[in-house]
Formats: sequence, C-alpha cells, structure tokens
Amino acid sequence: MDRNAIIAGLGISLPPPVVQDDVWDGFFARRFADDRRGLARRIFANSGVRTRQAALNPLIEDVSEWSTERRMRRYQVEAMPLGKEAVGRALTDAGLAADEIGLFVVCSCTGYATPGLDILLARDLGMSPGVRRLFVGHMGCYAALPGLATAADFVVAHGQPALLLCAELTSLHLQPPTTRMDIQQIVSHALFSDAAAAVVLTPGDASLGYAVTDIAAVTDATTADHMTWDVTDLGFRMGLSPRVPKVLSLHVRALVDDLLGRHGLTIGEVDGWAVHPGGPKILDVVQEQLGLGDAALAPSREVLSAYGNCSSPTVLLVLEELRRRPAPPRRVVMLAFGPGLTLYGALLETSRVAV
Repeated sequence: MDRNAIIAGLGISLPPPVVQDDVWDGFFARRFADDRRGLARRIFANSGVRTRQAALNPLIEDVSEWSTERRMRRYQVEAMPLGKEAVGRALTDAGLAADEIGLFVVCSCTGYATPGLDILLARDLGMSPGVRRLFVGHMGCYAALPGLATAADFVVAHGQPALLLCAELTSLHLQPPTTRMDIQQIVSHALFSDAAAAVVLTPGDASLGYAVTDIAAVTDATTADHMTWDVTDLGFRMGLSPRVPKVLSLHVRALVDDLLGRHGLTIGEVDGWAVHPGGPKILDVVQEQLGLGDAALAPSREVLSAYGNCSSPTVLLVLEELRRRPAPPRRVVMLAFGPGLTLYGALLETSRVAV
C-alpha cells in the first residue's frame, strides 16, 4: 500500500462579491456616525480587504437583528449550493466520482443543522451509503489543517480517497449595533467573508501532486480568552483580542522549526508559504518571526485583499493561488491560527516538475 496522501483536486466556490468601500459607505458608516475620531473608518480602510464575498449582503439584507434560529435556517439554504459546487469542482479536478470517496470531512463553525452538510451533500452528490463522515465544528480559522490531517491519515491507513470541505458563512453573524465603540466587532465586520473550499486526497506518490508530509500543532491555553466565538440569541459573536498577534509571535517560529526539523529541513528550503491571512498584523508577525521576504507572503496578502478572511477555507484559497502558478512551489508550509489560541502547520511536498 502506498504510504502517501496526495492532494489530487481542489475546488472553490464563492458567493457574490462586495466592495469593501461600498459596504462601509452604504451600511457601516451609518452605524458609526458618532465616531468623530474616524476609528471605525480607519479599521475598515486598513483591514487589507478590497473585496470580499457575502451570501447575505448587508447592502441588500440586514440580518443583525435576526434570531439564531433564523440564521441557522438560512445557513442550510446558502451553504448547500456553495458546498456542492466546491466539492464538484474538487472531484472534477481529481478525476474522481463522488461514490469513490471513502471519508467525507466537513469543517464549519458558522452554522449547524441535523441532518448536516455532510449527510445532505453525500446524498445529493451520490456518495456511497457506506461513506464515512466527520463533521468538525467550532475550530474556526485553523480547522482546514486538522481536517486535512484526518483525511490524509484515512487515505494512508485505508488506501481510499478522502474529501475535505470547509464552508463558512460569516455574513450570517452580523451583530446588532451597540451603544459604545466595540473595537473587536468592528474588526470582525471589516475582515470576515464567506467561501467554500474542498480538497480531494488520494493514495499516490509525490510525483502526482502535493503529498501531506506532516502536520504540527501547538495550543497556548493560557490565552484561551483572546479569541472566542460565542453562541448568542442573535447569532454567533466573535471575540478577537488585539493581543493575538503578540501570542502568535511567541509560538510561530518554534512551530515551523519543529515541523521542518523533523524532516531535516530549514525555512530557507521552503519555496511556498500558504499562511492564513487573519489580518494584516497577523501576516506581519509571521513574516517578521520567520524572516521571510515580501514575495513569500504575497499570495496570502492577495487572498486577504480579494476575498477577506473566510475563516477555515481561507488557507486553502492561498494554497490554490500557489497551485495555479506557472511554476508551483515544490515544498509548501501551510499555517493557520484560531481559538485556543491554536497554531497549526502542514508540510506539503511534491516531486512533480512544472511544465
């Protein structure tokens, strides 16, 4: 049995785009009309986001006063077609049929229902009744990497293809206005976006695509209150401390050195970086701590600018940017961060020569 899990296909699906300046001018500016210092406007302007996607565009539909029940019902309506499109594209990219999938992993922290996306998509796409399923919730922005690790482990252990879907609808959780300036909510509203991304992994060797070589993780539980995602009567409410970049600066270099050191590698031997663009300061910290040049983080900054922070699918959007290059990198480190505070890293390697 081949001992590698190869990324054989990747598919992305996006709701309609909105322009950051239009969302500010047409919606959020009214909320912060009393902000005489212009703080909220500067947060939006400095977010690094130029356009993003919204299944529920606040210029058309203000959901900020909706109950959680109403938001969850809408989640299923919007997430199903997005997930189906992403999975379909990934399967086509891999040259596989849905009934060949042995494990279907779904990651999402922005909506819940039973039966969930894993059951309904498996049914609608024609997966085998015997397909194994796993739903991963509330891991947030880093969920793609433990999902990828689980799918890769299944492929190696069973010699069957696996499928990972990350689907997030952060626009469902627009929060009602408050009587005081809530900086954390302003930052969340300026950054977050919607997307779905799917990855197919198959048994094979590294000449066929990116092999998932290794996964590493570290959680600093002493800072668990720095990033939260609370279920309230008015949707899910993000807590995002400005101290998050400082915590990342304490751990990211050690995580990467450990991940690479297990395989006798150094940072200088990595030619591709897929770093979750949690925000400009997050990327600045990673770049500084790892000693990377501007070109290394350019794909992550481009994704942030064009798509915003889509939570769990975002690091896969960055990976797709790298895959689409005329000369894709041979060795990629993926990094993602989220509640815990948790840092995840993945090492991908291929021997494929670009043509």
